[in-house]
Amino acid sequence: MKKFYVFSLLLCLSSLINAQSSYLIDKNIAVFYPADFQNEQHLPSPIFINELVPVAELPSTWNIRPEYSSENGKTVVTLKIGDNDDIYGTGEVYGDLRRNGKTVEFWNSDNYGYLKNGGKNLYQSHPWVLGVRPDGSAYGIIADNTWKSKLESIGNVLKFTSEGPAFRVVVIERSSSEEVLEALASLSGHMEMPPIWAIGNQQCRYSYYPDSRVMQIVDSLRQERIPCDVIWMDIDYMDKFKVFTYDPKTFSQPQKLQDFVHSKNMKTVYMIDPGIKAEDGYFVYDQGKASNYFVKTPDGNNFTGRVWPGNCNFPDFTRHEVRTWWSNLTRDFMLKGADGLWNDMNEPSVFDVPSGTMDEDALHQGENSDIHASHLRLHNIYGMNMVRASREGSLLAFPDKRPFVLSRSNFLGGQRYGATWTGDNMSCWEHLQMSIPMTLNLSLSGQPFNGPDLGGFGADCDPELLAHWYATGVYFPFVRNHAAKGTNSQEPWVFGERIENICRTAVNRRYVLLPYIYSLFREASVKGLPVMRPAYWSDPSDKNLRGEQRVYMLGSDLLIIPRWAKNPNLPKGDWDIVQFEEKDDMYQAFVAQRPGSIVPIANLYQNTVEYKTDSLTLLVNTKDGLAEGWMYEDAGDGFAYRSGEYAEYTFSASTDAKGVVSVSIERTAGEMDSPEKMIRIALVCDGKITYSPWTRGNNVSIKSPKEKEYSIDASKLKFSEIDIDAQPSLQKKLREQTRKMEITGQPFEW
Repeated sequence: MKKFYVFSLLLCLSSLINAQSSYLIDKNIAVFYPADFQNEQHLPSPIFINELVPVAELPSTWNIRPEYSSENGKTVVTLKIGDNDDIYGTGEVYGDLRRNGKTVEFWNSDNYGYLKNGGKNLYQSHPWVLGVRPDGSAYGIIADNTWKSKLESIGNVLKFTSEGPAFRVVVIERSSSEEVLEALASLSGHMEMPPIWAIGNQQCRYSYYPDSRVMQIVDSLRQERIPCDVIWMDIDYMDKFKVFTYDPKTFSQPQKLQDFVHSKNMKTVYMIDPGIKAEDGYFVYDQGKASNYFVKTPDGNNFTGRVWPGNCNFPDFTRHEVRTWWSNLTRDFMLKGADGLWNDMNEPSVFDVPSGTMDEDALHQGENSDIHASHLRLHNIYGMNMVRASREGSLLAFPDKRPFVLSRSNFLGGQRYGATWTGDNMSCWEHLQMSIPMTLNLSLSGQPFNGPDLGGFGADCDPELLAHWYATGVYFPFVRNHAAKGTNSQEPWVFGERIENICRTAVNRRYVLLPYIYSLFREASVKGLPVMRPAYWSDPSDKNLRGEQRVYMLGSDLLIIPRWAKNPNLPKGDWDIVQFEEKDDMYQAFVAQRPGSIVPIANLYQNTVEYKTDSLTLLVNTKDGLAEGWMYEDAGDGFAYRSGEYAEYTFSASTDAKGVVSVSIERTAGEMDSPEKMIRIALVCDGKITYSPWTRGNNVSIKSPKEKEYSIDASKLKFSEIDIDAQPSLQKKLREQTRKMEITGQPFEW
């Protein structure tokens, strides 16, 4: 009966879309259809995991409603919002956290240094807005449209302009930003739980080669005792840049390399690009050509564009059979010795054309062989479909292991398939600062697993910049040092002992925080909440926090305050600084703990293979004598957690009349075998920590110092003396780097 009801609603819907219509599809989630909505130009939507089914008529009291019109032959949708609303989200963008008054272009673009078009369009598109009203209530707006388009915030009006036909709009109404993000995940899907090694520290360069150089870097990380879990292979491991191949001279034994890396308790990730060298005799090209798997030109030929290998054709990932072919190629490749995959250049990037990508009139077959859709419509989901196929290939290779795929290009909803990074940033102070709002807005657009290249990718990094980038960035969801060919090396040890110690200290902090961070990834996979959050989430009623983009939150309980963030806006209340080290090096970010919270931390390990939670320190910051927290753990890989092989714990603290703080630990969910843990309390009070003895069991107590009255105050914190405005500009760094490459004779390959 239920199936018949849904079928009847869909029939009803299809008969009504010739007239502008609107429905509730869930409690406080509305969908709006234009009068001339064309199914074949928009459906199936790549954003939603299920087709939108109306459940009720939209009430007349509904607030935010789109208005459809046309302008210069283009579709225009405008939505009026509150005069004092704050706007966030809008995907991967360069610029301030608040998106009020900004323009975003939804056209995925290879944008080295974020220089083209002022960074208004980068590698990904998320046609999505998170709006927050003065009272903290929030709403989300989805433009269900893959066509080339843009969003303008003009006063109290949001204006979407598309080069495709009129599209539907979904509006979410909730009481908070958290609830809006949860609703977005319920519609567009949750990220999958990653393997725990993927949230560790990672080391990369364009490129480490030959394979002996990869081994040297791995050995150095272990010798210098810098915790790390992943070493990355950029395109130079390939045979003449042909994907799914290895250079027979420099990477002739991938399994031997894999065995070596595994012996050091690390993993490997390899880059795979979409461009297939158009060369007869190259097995990938031969297969794709024979099966007619490539994107076409209007006259029926394979679209050809120049990328790293030379002239290339490009798989049509919109087709199921092409994705299956790609998945099988990926499986075979990974079985030769790879743990994870890196999909780059997949906007797709094309070198020899002014647009930097495929022609807009290139044709994709899609899932229906009778319909050929233009690249103008499907460009923005090209990378999303590629990473989808890559993930499936990883599962074919290792069905009992969680895939890790990193993609440069993606689209709203792409969190279902892989993680992302913010592309080719630069080694400059501007990009260090901007990496925070960029990562936050991606997080507020449904992509919890993201981050920038630490140290910056392009141009030369200097010692001070690297130290501060590590000290700021180790709390990001994705942590990877990555540098471009022709630039200075920027591994933590290259600038001497002092800088290395600063970087090591920062990475050590991430690894002791793994119990807390891993729990946040669980929360992201179940609820859709970001791992990294803007400061205003701590108190949505505090208008001073709405534009704060130097300080950010790690989960709900920790506030990260970079040492270069002079006079930031900080939340009110009894937040307290956690002192991780005995001696302050003046670089590490201040980490402030929310009053009333308990944060679990582990002993220090060099990698997640060795990592254990059999001994836990509980950071306790009481509020009115009380505090609470939680922790999630599982095997760290595999899928047994889906059938209950995990454990969740809740921590509760109370203070008696004599000032004794007692913490109880209760296992609240999961069936995983977990031995009784060694526990101690670390009572956080006025910037100092008082430790209890180690105790085996579910209860531990400590005598509290005098009840505190303390709140963090930026004027009392010790910040680094950095004149950021006096640092070399991005343009100056680019000029210097160009001269350096001309002198050395190295090509400018960016």
